[in-house]
Amino acid sequence: MKSTLSRRSFFALPALGALAQRMKVPYGLELYSVRDQMKADVPRVLREVARMGYEVVEFYAVYFDYTAEQAKELRKVMDDVGLRCTSTHNAGKFLEPENLNRTIELNQILGSRHIIQASAGKITSLDGWRRVADRLNEVADTLRPHGLRTGFHNHPLEFQPLEGRLPMDVLGESTAKEVILQLDAGAALAAGADPVAFIRRFPGRVASIHVKDYSPEPGKGFRVLLGEGAVDWKALFEAAETVGGVEYYFIEQEGSEYPSMETAERCLAALRKLRG
Repeated sequence: MKSTLSRRSFFALPALGALAQRMKVPYGLELYSVRDQMKADVPRVLREVARMGYEVVEFYAVYFDYTAEQAKELRKVMDDVGLRCTSTHNAGKFLEPENLNRTIELNQILGSRHIIQASAGKITSLDGWRRVADRLNEVADTLRPHGLRTGFHNHPLEFQPLEGRLPMDVLGESTAKEVILQLDAGAALAAGADPVAFIRRFPGRVASIHVKDYSPEPGKGFRVLLGEGAVDWKALFEAAETVGGVEYYFIEQEGSEYPSMETAERCLAALRKLRG
């Protein structure tokens, strides 16, 4: 059978592949990055974040203290400036049965679809991590009818060997595929792990990534701006967008030599440049 692929179409294929790799992935800010400003005036922070050019935000655990009316007011602010909340970070207790209905309600008001457990504390056995996985599966079952997903966010701890295994691998292997493995790239690197290899090990599971850099140089650590550390961002973006299933990139900073809002703006500019 004669091929119907034209010469022009053949030479267009590499360009189409490059275009696919540069697919639309919204740039977001984990609001913990500007927690000092959040304590003073949350609506002002949201307006300023939108002005910088951020498209989405991830609220950290402070949101759980909002009343439904306060959450509605913040949703209106976001709607007015074209900003979306797509994810929240949650203490483990927010996912317990006695609190989960409230967590669902507040996430629905804010517009969030991803309810991510931010930490499980200091767990000292793999059986303990398997229990965390069991709970995430239970939460996933509860959230599914609401169109919501749960997930887990790593710190360096989850990429440090325990009983010969990495806890983050155990979580990935022991949870349903719909449970998000939210990757903090800098934290993984700080623990000596390869964040790109992790993405490839769990295809389709890394729906969101904390775009945070890390430098092993003394005195720097997580205080470097995006692009000034040791993360291989080119390889990470390629893996995230071809096999990882990434939906959002969230910039997160634990602090830098600049004020928090300026840090957030500088990192957004760096993300645009790094990703091209």
